[in-house]
Amino acid sequence: MDDLREKWLAAVAGAGDESALESVRVAALGKKGEISARMRELGRMTPEERKEAGPRLNALKDEINAAIAAKKAALADAALEERLRTEWLDVTLPARPAHRGTVHPIAQVTEEVTAIFADLGFSVAEGPQVESDWHNFDALNIPGHHPARAEMDTFYMARGAGDTRPPHVLRTHTSPVQIRSMEAAGAPLRVICPGRVYRADYDQTHTPMFHQVEGLAIDRDISMANLKWVLEEFVKAFFEVAEVELRFRASHFPFTEPSAEVDIRCSWQGGTLKVGEGDDWLEILGSGMVHPKVLMAGNIDPAAWQGFAFGMGIDRIAMLKYGIPDLRAFFESDLRWLRHYGFAALDVPTLHRGLSR
Repeated sequence: MDDLREKWLAAVAGAGDESALESVRVAALGKKGEISARMRELGRMTPEERKEAGPRLNALKDEINAAIAAKKAALADAALEERLRTEWLDVTLPARPAHRGTVHPIAQVTEEVTAIFADLGFSVAEGPQVESDWHNFDALNIPGHHPARAEMDTFYMARGAGDTRPPHVLRTHTSPVQIRSMEAAGAPLRVICPGRVYRADYDQTHTPMFHQVEGLAIDRDISMANLKWVLEEFVKAFFEVAEVELRFRASHFPFTEPSAEVDIRCSWQGGTLKVGEGDDWLEILGSGMVHPKVLMAGNIDPAAWQGFAFGMGIDRIAMLKYGIPDLRAFFESDLRWLRHYGFAALDVPTLHRGLSR
């Protein structure tokens, strides 16, 4: 019996893992195990022999079970210790940076433009994107035969049979907001009108939905000289240059008279736009003195008040500032594509940067 005890205790102690330990248990205490076989022999013994051998076999069985349980616990502790040694975690390290949402380039440039004009005394006005035909065209001195009234250029809202309401469109510019602002606030007035606009066009430099910002200033004594100063201050702040030269070219817009396209002096070096220097000119916006008919549509007397207006594409000036060649990038590409063109503001917003000029 002592030899049997030493044999299985040594086997338990020598098991290197739980699989080996389970094999020892089966060989000793399983149905066909050596100790189990000895237990079955008790039935063939005499009462005296069984009285002596029975307690010793039961004690051996309990001792081997206890040794197996202790060995199993020791193996589990050793495995845990190894994991702790190889899979340690330094809880003093700072947490990994979490990915945060970023401001879309169009939204950021809109806020930059808004902040610049706020420094110049302009408030923000908003209006509906589904606009009446009157506010979008008639009030802005755009007659019925004007090409912009054609369905190939403008998205008209569908009308059911018997619907006699006036026609409505997806606004083609934010100029209707100027009319609504004049109707609501009268004069004097100084507002900018940023927002989405819609036109039936789509290519590298046009999309069916894009963004504009228009400005309107009305007072008793206001001139093109005031318009020129405002635009110069805006361009210097937005493109972050100390000086800029603007060129006004005579043009025609139904809602202004006189009207002018505005160019900025610039240069292209290695495909990069440099504003304020060089021998090239780049058109960036349209402007002019508000037409008397537009003032009257806004319930303002043109004999007592006058004003200037201007408008530019937010998408376009964002492309110029950040060197993005394709307007569709804002809507069809991911952040990696925009970062390729140096739009660092996606990671570190530059909102209101340099607006103290």
